[in-house]
Amino acid sequence: MTRPSLHLRLALAGAVAVVVALAFTSAALTTLFAAHVQRRAEAELSVQLDQVVAGLGRDAQGALGLETPPTDPRFEQPLSGLYWQVDTGTAVLRSRSLWDYVLPLPPDELPDGQIHTHILPDPSGGALLTLERIVTLPDRLGGGVSRVAVALTTADLEEARRAFLRDLLPYNAILAAALIAAGWAQLFIGLRPLATIGERVAAVRSGKQNRMGEDFPKEVAPLVAEVDALIAAREDELERARRRAADLAHGFKTPLQALLGEADRLRESGQDGAARSIEEIAAAMSRHVDRELTRTRLAGRSRAAKTRVGPVIERVVSVVSRTPQGAELSWQIDANGAPLAAIDADDLTEALGAIVENASRHAKSHVTIRARDLGAQIEIAVEDDGPGIEPSRIDEMRKRGARADQGGHGLGLSISAEIAEAVGGALELENIAPGLRVRFLLPAVLG
Repeated sequence: MTRPSLHLRLALAGAVAVVVALAFTSAALTTLFAAHVQRRAEAELSVQLDQVVAGLGRDAQGALGLETPPTDPRFEQPLSGLYWQVDTGTAVLRSRSLWDYVLPLPPDELPDGQIHTHILPDPSGGALLTLERIVTLPDRLGGGVSRVAVALTTADLEEARRAFLRDLLPYNAILAAALIAAGWAQLFIGLRPLATIGERVAAVRSGKQNRMGEDFPKEVAPLVAEVDALIAAREDELERARRRAADLAHGFKTPLQALLGEADRLRESGQDGAARSIEEIAAAMSRHVDRELTRTRLAGRSRAAKTRVGPVIERVVSVVSRTPQGAELSWQIDANGAPLAAIDADDLTEALGAIVENASRHAKSHVTIRARDLGAQIEIAVEDDGPGIEPSRIDEMRKRGARADQGGHGLGLSISAEIAEAVGGALELENIAPGLRVRFLLPAVLG
């Protein structure tokens, strides 16, 4: 199962973090705003409390009353949400806004002049922010102690808090979008070296580069250095393996030459059958040695190789056409455009040499070679007018590593197939009327 990309996971985590942080910030700002509004309300109530205390007096009948009421008109509007009350112990003076409601002040002992804050029930069903002060009346007002209170409904405070939150949300949404976009941009820039590493690895794998390079940030530079070191170690191992295989293959050459010499001596002594058997064994061993040498060389080839196929075709044909079989044939070459193939020139020469030599051995009168650019691939088709191959043999030839020395088509086609597969191509065979067509497909050099 494919996991989400690192980019997506980090982006989602960043977006969630931004949303959560802004939610907490909004809650904190709203709480701070509500506390600020309450302090402002308490400050205004304190002023109005002072006005109520300052307005106390006695009328002509000597009754205690409020000679100078506060100027806020809400005190005169019934159940307006702003109230005052004076409790003298024997009577309760109230603002008209309280109507017939009495503020239920809790039992409280306050030093003279000190203000206490209470939350009391609102006559409308809500809550009241209430400021209370105990005042000792002067002798001209009859003396005694009175409890003076002013109250404001908290509904106004709650509405102010909700209005602040409503005004804050659009700005928070814009800020969240900007922060998330900035996070995406930061991730794109910050993770770009990882994408570059992937591109460089692909370039090394395709043969466009030999090493990752050094132009990376210091955070990923150790990883890149280790990859380059791994590539270098692999190249060293391949080179040592090639040398060991070459040494082993060349070590077989001397015994094979000795066997051929022994075969010559047997033939001279009249033992042609034994000589022929030894020569067949030596030839088979020599073919296998050549095949392993080809495999070893291909293992160490760079994928950055590129070759123009037209000159290679002409060079191979010029050699094969001088052989006894080739000299009797007519040759037709069509390699217009001479496209570039992603293959080493020596490997292409060896593979085409085997294919063309095979065609010259079995053709009756002519051989046609065509090279076409198919876009991502290059096709080199070699056609002869010979007897072709049994269909069952064609299927066997498509199997990797199959022997092709039955039916007269030699080990060369098998080696050509391995060369094609080593560079990312293929070798295909098909019977035509008359003869055989060998399609040698190679990756093209793009761009």
